[in-house]
Parts: sequence; structure tokens; C-alpha cells
Amino acid sequence: MPVPVSAFDPPFNIVRCSHVVLGVTDLAASRAFYEGAIGLHVEDANEACVWLRGMEEQQHHSLVLVQAERATCLRMGFKLASEADLDKAAAWFAARGLAHDFVEAPHQGRTLHAVDPYGYRLEFYFQMERRERLLQKYGLYRGVQPQRFDHFNVFAPELQSSIDFYAGLGFRLTEYSEEEPEDGGRIAAAWMHRKGGVHDLAFTNGAGPRLHHFAYWVSSPMNIIHLCDVMATTGYLDALERGPGRHGISNAFFLYVRDPDGHRLEIYASDYLTVDPDHPPLRWSLRDPQRQTLWGAPAPRSWFEEGSTFDGANLREPAFVANVIIAH
Repeated sequence: MPVPVSAFDPPFNIVRCSHVVLGVTDLAASRAFYEGAIGLHVEDANEACVWLRGMEEQQHHSLVLVQAERATCLRMGFKLASEADLDKAAAWFAARGLAHDFVEAPHQGRTLHAVDPYGYRLEFYFQMERRERLLQKYGLYRGVQPQRFDHFNVFAPELQSSIDFYAGLGFRLTEYSEEEPEDGGRIAAAWMHRKGGVHDLAFTNGAGPRLHHFAYWVSSPMNIIHLCDVMATTGYLDALERGPGRHGISNAFFLYVRDPDGHRLEIYASDYLTVDPDHPPLRWSLRDPQRQTLWGAPAPRSWFEEGSTFDGANLREPAFVANVIIAH
């Protein structure tokens, strides 16, 4: 499959991924997990919703937990470069007959909800309430000491057209996994960015649309080792799904955990800079065991099969089945 060509003059300017809105079935249990074990800082809370952020972030929230009847991903949030970009985005979605609407979102300025052609629920804004800088408030640091929201990864049933679509919105490819020609030569996973890291949004071939995971960046692999000890001794041992380890893709030191509803969170450190406009994407063979983990350990079956549904989206099987290496 062809590597997508990114637009350097996109129809509206997406700065970065910003936040995720999750439906959870037990708000108190989810708050205890994200605040007490992971270490995110609670900014506001009521009986229906909790807003949290990382220690480096001055925006009001990067994780929103909403009490719901079932666990879902309600929105993936992105920050735009200006108020004018909100209007450009609305006009762009309207011209393509894609669902969109301006809504009231607590602690945010004007907010646009939209649905892309593949069923992913998106949220765009320019301004969000700002709060006190916590970066050097070390007495508040808990858990893994999460610094900032880093990326989304989604299951994509139509992977090639999905990455082509987002390339048209200015996302740039950094790394990708591809079948060998004799296996079909199709791209099976792709990592794309806006902010100059390895990715703001990644795509994994699979039944979808579903959220595979969202991630927070931490300062050091030692934060991740510490979190393993914390979770193993505070009742969250079963929440450890994969890792710690180092990805071949992205070079990131990682840990994947599951919250009380099964939403998957990655803790992420040690990726690299991709800001140059001529930064070449790195190809990985789907047969290469080091693409998943530099140390060669494959991912568990749950990694390829389980994810969070998007509220109201129709689940579709993937256009092809990738022959991936699975741990036994």
C-alpha cells in the first residue's frame, strides 16, 4: 500500500492531541484509579464527571471521566491553532456531509463535535481554562507522575483510507508496519503526528472504530518501574496488561494498564523528535519481532482483540486480517 502524502497546508490547523473523554460505569472507582494509582491531578469533580490533568499541563483537563451506563470512548480531543480554525473545520466537515455541531463543553471555549468518515468521535477547541502550573509542585506528585497527554491509538478497519484521510488534515507519518510483498504488501499499522513527537494519532488494523489506547508521557523509565510496584501493592496487580518494555517502533519505554472498565492506558517515555518537515518515515516489516518490543517479546492476544468502542459507532470487521506475532 502507498505511504500517505501529508498536506502541509491543511484545511484547518490541528496543533496536537489534547484530551480524551471516557464513559465509565463506576465514577468513584475510576477516579480512585486515575488519581490514586496513576497520579493524575483532579481539577474539578461533581456527581457525574471528573476532570483530570498531568503535572506539566496548564490546560484544565486532559482526561474527562463521565458516569455512564456502559464503558465507551465518548470523544478524542484535539487543540486547534485559532478560533478561525474552528470555523474552517466546521465548514470542511459540512462540505463533505460529515456530522458536526458546536456544543457547550465545560471548562472549554467554543467546541466543535464531529464524526469522521470512519466513525471516530472527535472534539475540537481552541481555548481551554488554564490552571496553576504544577510542574514544580513536587509535593503533589503521585503514582507514575504523569506529565502530559501524548497520543491516541485506534483500531481501524479501513486502515489505508484512514491514514490517507488524516494525512489530508496535516498529520505526518513517522513509522509504519507493512506486510512483505508476498503477503499482500499492505500497511497494517501507522504512527502519525502533529506536534513533533512520534505520534498524536496511531492506527492499528482491526475491528473498529475502537479506541485501542490513550497515553501519558512521563519523564523517565524509572517512573514506570515505580508504577509497577505501586500497582502490585495497592490492589491493581490484575490491571497490568503488558510491559514494562521498550518498543522498537517509537523507541518508547512503555507499560500498558487497564482501568476498572477495561479502557487501556499507556505510560510512555523516551520517544524522539520528528519536527523536521522532511523527516522520513521508518518502515517495519510485520514479520520483525522487534517492531512490537525491541527485546523481542510479542504482545498478548488481548492487545490485538480488545478495545473501547466509540459511543454510537457501528463496529466493522477489518478489510484484511494481518498475520501478526502473538504471545502464547
